Amino acid sequence: MSETSTPELIQVSTQGRVGIVTLNRPKQLNALNDQLMDELGAALKAFDADDNIGCIVITGSEKAFAAGADISAMAKYNFHEVYKGDYITRNWETIRSIRKPVIAAVAGFALGGGCELAMMCDFIIAADNAKFGQPEIKIGIIPGAGGTQRLPRAVGKAKAMDMVLTGRMMDATEAERAGLVSRVVPLNQLMDETQGAALMICEYSLLSVMAAKESVNRAFEGSLSDGVMFERRLFHALFATADQKEGMDAFLNKRKASFSHS
Repeated sequence: MSETSTPELIQVSTQGRVGIVTLNRPKQLNALNDQLMDELGAALKAFDADDNIGCIVITGSEKAFAAGADISAMAKYNFHEVYKGDYITRNWETIRSIRKPVIAAVAGFALGGGCELAMMCDFIIAADNAKFGQPEIKIGIIPGAGGTQRLPRAVGKAKAMDMVLTGRMMDATEAERAGLVSRVVPLNQLMDETQGAALMICEYSLLSVMAAKESVNRAFEGSLSDGVMFERRLFHALFATADQKEGMDAFLNKRKASFSHS
């Protein structure tokens, strides 16, 4: 999708400084195909480059965040096509380059690629009807968008093996208990709760928010000693920002900080 084209499989909106992307293939329960992922990537990059946006939300419908990758599209592929075409890596992983926080608001099914997309976000807020799973084993393949890697890091080896090898689904209560989601809320409060969290993040200094995201991701993917040093250097660097001066002065003078994101 070019920057000037109109997306067909997503809806894009804003609320204050929050950018919202809604997956919109209702008849297919938001099954993920190349066009949708191209459009999603373009929307995420546009929000990331927009100085008026401080946080991004990805959501779907009440029935499905995304029920998986589009199997009708995948079924015809062969090894040559997926390897040469860099399937998944080419466009699904655009989200990993986004520096602003990305929250997944998940209702209904988040299965296969849908679960993997949610896990690529910085955290997940789930409706009480949410269902998570990696059922690829049932169709003769394995997760291919990070499911075998991010799921164990979120819920531990035992639960990840259970889900990947049996294809069973995990409900919202179990997902919160296992550490896959940050909080569970009633379905009718999902977007209010998620947008509330996003708006709260937007009130803070964007520089410190981006640094915090980068540092937590380093903990997720690297060693403790390297992660602590990375955190320390970013912590030191923030003392060069106007927002650090403003934030500490506001605290000492018992007033609300007014961050300039500089």
